[in-house]
Amino acid sequence: MNSWIRQVRILDPLTQRDQISDVLIREGVIQAMGDSLDVSGDDVTEINGQGCILGPGLVDLYSQTGEPGHESRETLGQLLAAAAQGGFTRIGILPNTTPAVDNLAQVQQRLANQYNHQPQILPWAAITQGTQGGQLTDLMELGEVGVVGFCDGQPITNGLMMQRLLDYTQSLPLPIALWPCDRKQTGTCRDGANAIRLGLSPLPATAETIPLSALLEEVVTTQRPVHFMRISTARSVELIRASKARGLPITASVTWLHLLFSTADLDSYAPSLRLEPPLGNPTDQTELIRGLEDGTLDAIAVDHCVHTYEEKAVPFGVAPPGAVGLQLALPILWQTFVATNRWSALQLWNYLSLQPAQCLNIEPAQIQINSPANLVLFDPSHSWTVSTKNLGCDVINSPYGHQTIQGKAKHIWLPTVGP
Repeated sequence: MNSWIRQVRILDPLTQRDQISDVLIREGVIQAMGDSLDVSGDDVTEINGQGCILGPGLVDLYSQTGEPGHESRETLGQLLAAAAQGGFTRIGILPNTTPAVDNLAQVQQRLANQYNHQPQILPWAAITQGTQGGQLTDLMELGEVGVVGFCDGQPITNGLMMQRLLDYTQSLPLPIALWPCDRKQTGTCRDGANAIRLGLSPLPATAETIPLSALLEEVVTTQRPVHFMRISTARSVELIRASKARGLPITASVTWLHLLFSTADLDSYAPSLRLEPPLGNPTDQTELIRGLEDGTLDAIAVDHCVHTYEEKAVPFGVAPPGAVGLQLALPILWQTFVATNRWSALQLWNYLSLQPAQCLNIEPAQIQINSPANLVLFDPSHSWTVSTKNLGCDVINSPYGHQTIQGKAKHIWLPTVGP
């Protein structure tokens, strides 16, 4: 729609702009900006932007969909609606579906679901066939059909295969995202005093740090850029910080819930906090936040994952891991970090928009005249209640179920992608 947004606070982390202005959007393009635009008589929708934020559309590095294979959890259309509701205009979608997105036909099917007026799908292609870690996919073919990068969404433990992967993809400019995780070690709670107190099966930090160390050694050898996903321990932050100081070509991300919760919050045994990797100890949470702030970690990912009520309404120890997040990440992170003055508004937009785009090697959205309107209008004061109707899935998937929260994305503007 053609929109005249009056007296809105513009945030653009690319140019570090933070100012009040009018913005005119016409035919999907930012046509004008100024202190007080005069567009009377124009065929535009006038929007009062006072108290609101106009920022580049948010970018999610990776989230999970139930389609194909588990549409009863969430369809791709429902995921895109959740993304729009939360202010995300570009969504990285993991390939670990049934069947996996591991061949040309599956990628084409994923891209065929892209329409105007919906957030852009950024499909990850599988590294291994079926995301099972056994045999590499046809990476060169997949790299030519519009995938955003390569990722299994599962740990790859075969060191020889990892070396072949990094060597083989040297000529491909697409990112590779790896999850450092040793599946031979199992547990539902990060090892520590709270795991003992709550009687939950402990998972040592070494289940993450040992495979991370091995992967870092592969990067040392090949110098092939790599993104490390789902970082969750303080020691991992230390390892990544030291590796970046040595000049290794790596980036890393943390999921939003690992910044907000720790094992100290598991007294309720809420199945919505059963995550993979599991929540860290309070010291892990502190270091993950500090790692973002000092640039060790590059971006916040949502890792949105929905389950049916029947799947999730079980004891914590047997609940499937994952939680809903696309609708909630922006308002909750704003209230936790920006409203308390720990982060500036530009910092949050860096972590959720600019830096995820940079990790994916895609063009960051910006707010400039003649630029495509890839934008979100966010009202940090809007109160709403997290309900099954608002989420589009059962609230058992969220630790914020039935709570009243402040902050809501009021509208998104999306560039035209085709007829």
